[in-house]
Amino acid sequence: MAEDLIRMEGITKHYGKVQALTNVDFTVHPNEIVGLLGDNGAGKSTLIKVLSGAEPLTSGDIFIKGRKVTMKSTADAIANGIETIYQDSALVPQLSIARNLFLGREPTKGFNRMNQEAMNQVARDLLKKVGITKNIPPTTPIGSLSGGERQAVAIARAMHFDSDLIILDEPTNNLGVAETQGVLRFVRGARDSGHSCIFIAHNIHHVFQVVDRIVVMRRGTIAADDIDPKKMSIAEVEDVITGETH
Repeated sequence: MAEDLIRMEGITKHYGKVQALTNVDFTVHPNEIVGLLGDNGAGKSTLIKVLSGAEPLTSGDIFIKGRKVTMKSTADAIANGIETIYQDSALVPQLSIARNLFLGREPTKGFNRMNQEAMNQVARDLLKKVGITKNIPPTTPIGSLSGGERQAVAIARAMHFDSDLIILDEPTNNLGVAETQGVLRFVRGARDSGHSCIFIAHNIHHVFQVVDRIVVMRRGTIAADDIDPKKMSIAEVEDVITGETH
């Protein structure tokens, strides 16, 4: 078990009489990017919500670096080195880009004052890394940004805080070409600097560009968990997703 960064065993999740996950086993290795694919309703988001502490599991176990953990909240996940970016990541519209990047984790200087200059500089650097080429001041309120720019800020936030596992749920939704390429560069860079990622996207072409292994979910179970994108075509993976065989 110690060789896995994340191991989820026998994960089952009920919403009343609806069974969203059934006996799911899922692993992520150190320095690995896992693409999690499946049609709407396949169980991808539910599995991620369980792992990120947003939803309690009905039964099953979660291990991080071989140690069994209980995820009661998203704070538990963050404390265990898991950072999650949802497609509707919570940002505060009235606050600036820089403040949103550091929300709750603001650097301070003498007399416990917030270090605004340091936050602004980090914000400038991170926005470039995620592909925002416009010169947007870090003091700009989030509410004045486009949907794609807001998503890029949410991704930049996860880039800055050093997590073992970064979960990206539809991170390229609503992004332009430059911003999308920035996200894909970030995912590759995360692996190169020793992090693991779970990458969920409807755009299978984006997944194929960055992942080491593909896991496919269907109807709340794992349909395949060891697909090598170098050895299978996009069309073949799409057949696994839909359950079709030729």
